[in-house]
Parts: sequence; C-alpha cells; structure tokens
Amino acid sequence: MSANQSPAGQQQTGTHDSAFLRACRREPVPHTPVWFMRQAGRSLPEYRKVREGIPMLDSCMRPELVTEITLQPVRRHNVDAAIYYSDIVVPLKAIGIDLDIKPGVGPVIANPIRSRADLAQLRDLTPEDVWYVTEAIGLLTAELGPTPLIGFAGAPFTLASYLVEGGPSRNHEHTKALMYGDPQLWADLLDRLAEITSAFLKVQIEAGASAVQLFDSWVGALAPADYRRSVMPASAKVFRAVESYGVPRIHFGVGTGELLGLMGEAGADVVGVDWRVPLDEAARRVGPGKALQGNFDPAILFSTPEAVEVKAREVLDAAAGLEGHVFNLGHGVPPTTDPDALTRLVEYVHTQTAR
Repeated sequence: MSANQSPAGQQQTGTHDSAFLRACRREPVPHTPVWFMRQAGRSLPEYRKVREGIPMLDSCMRPELVTEITLQPVRRHNVDAAIYYSDIVVPLKAIGIDLDIKPGVGPVIANPIRSRADLAQLRDLTPEDVWYVTEAIGLLTAELGPTPLIGFAGAPFTLASYLVEGGPSRNHEHTKALMYGDPQLWADLLDRLAEITSAFLKVQIEAGASAVQLFDSWVGALAPADYRRSVMPASAKVFRAVESYGVPRIHFGVGTGELLGLMGEAGADVVGVDWRVPLDEAARRVGPGKALQGNFDPAILFSTPEAVEVKAREVLDAAAGLEGHVFNLGHGVPPTTDPDALTRLVEYVHTQTAR
C-alpha cells in the first residue's frame, strides 16, 4: 500500500481527508496544517499539573495520563494533528535497558554499549512489552475523531548515540569512535536498533496512528558521506518496514541542512526541516516527490506577536511553491514558551492560508 492510499483505520476514524494527511500526501488542502514538536508537554500549565510528582518514564506508561497529555495541545491550540506523548527511549526501557530520564539532563544509560558483548542487552521488542502504547492509542483515537494522531520513534543513530555515550553528548566522541573504529559492530548495533524501532512504530500504526515520525535528533553531527555509509541503511530499513501500512512517514533531524537530500532518499514521504535552511532551498536539496515540514525558529516565539507573524509569513512565502507543506517549528517547543503564542501562531497560519 502506498502513502497515497487510505488505510482502513484512517477511513474508520475520518482522518484520511484531514488537512494534515492531505498535505503529507501532497494533495490540495483547505489550509496549511499546523502541529508542533513537543506541543504536548512542558510549556503547558495543565501538563505540569497532571505530571506533578510523576517521573517522566512512568508518565509514558500510564494510558489514561498519556491520553490526557496528548489531547491537551489539541484542545488549547486547535492544531491539525496530535503527537503521541512518549519519549524516544521508551522502547529501550521496555526491553530491559537500565536507563532513566534525569531532569535537566535527559536519558542516562547505566551500562553503555561499547563492545560486541554489550549487544546482548538489545533483545527484540514485542507488542506485549509496550501494551500501554496500544491501550493509550485506542483511547486517543476514540477521543480525537477526525484529528490525526502521529506516532513516533527515535532513529537508530540517535538511539545508538545515547546507548554508546551513556547519555546526551555534545561531540559524540564515543559514538564516532565506535562507528569508525569497529564498523561491523556499529552496523550490527544500528541494524538491531532498526528492528526495535520498526517494531515500536508498527505497534503504534496497528493501534491507530495515522502517520509516524522518525526523530534523528543528533544525526546533524555527521558529514553526508558518513551518513550515507554508516546510518542511512538502518534508517531506510525502518521506513521499508512500515511502508506497507500506507501511512505518511516523516523524517526529522536537527542541523541536517547538508543531509536533507539523503534523509529523503532514506524513504520518508515528508522531510522535516529545521530553521537554518529556507523551505524553498530545502525543497531544492530534497528534490521532487516529497512534502516538507517546518520550519519556524522556535526562539522567535519569545518575541512580539508582530515579529512572530512576520517570520511566519516568511516561512509561508518560502513554502508557496512546495508540493506539500506542514507548518511546524524547526525544533521542539521550548519549555518556557507562552502557550498563547502558539495558539496565536496556529490561528495566523490557518487564516493566512485558508483556501
């Protein structure tokens, strides 16, 4: 099934003709659809209230709480899609990796993967390992109705970087040392992670997700030749694994201006663009046959409403000639963002692009 066909689940929920999915399929839209990475979370007071006293990973494993948090920005901002509330390390935790998300730091791995023996930590992921995902998505799709739900996962490179470094890293020294020093072990690690990621995305799609996004947050640390040789095969394997479901597949990374063409080539239907490359130039780099997502600079949300509108207009003008465009930020919503700035931005984009 191609991304231009309608999976049965989308027909049943009425999401197939939503502005978001139409834009992903490069079809005419009633307005440019908008959603925001990290729209469900730290910027919302209602999120902080329901999360109070609950550790991050615990919150990802409570279906009713996941449902409430995922719905909050849809209610508040009138965005065109919800994104499933979770974290990219959830599937790793589910298969028994000893990790925790430390406030102000991020995911921390107790036993980093540095040798072939360490690969034994990475067993296959089964639907039973993430039963709470299936349950939460069932609850969500019932509540969302015609609003699409985006499932997501971390890409093999970014997951590998966390696992090898033991946590967030600025320069990825251990990751690159392994990639260059033992290319076979590196390839085996990424292939194993591609299997786990594919299984995690399949669970979300089969439960009712209308689209999926693969986050390769750290891949901008690589040169194009290294990406093509050492990363792209694993990412392509993930996209192939879910191709038959016919849901749009989005690929996003930060600082990936030099990789945009390759990221599209890996198999995405939609390529996410951060704020560093204008969308018209990004389209030239990606080539025909792909929609683009992005790319408002999230830092501008802290400026005046007038400045936000000026910048949003620039993004929309740069997107005017695209085959398909989903308006988004060039990265996640910063935690101290005024939620009203996001609500106003959604309304502005919808009003300016109404057809």
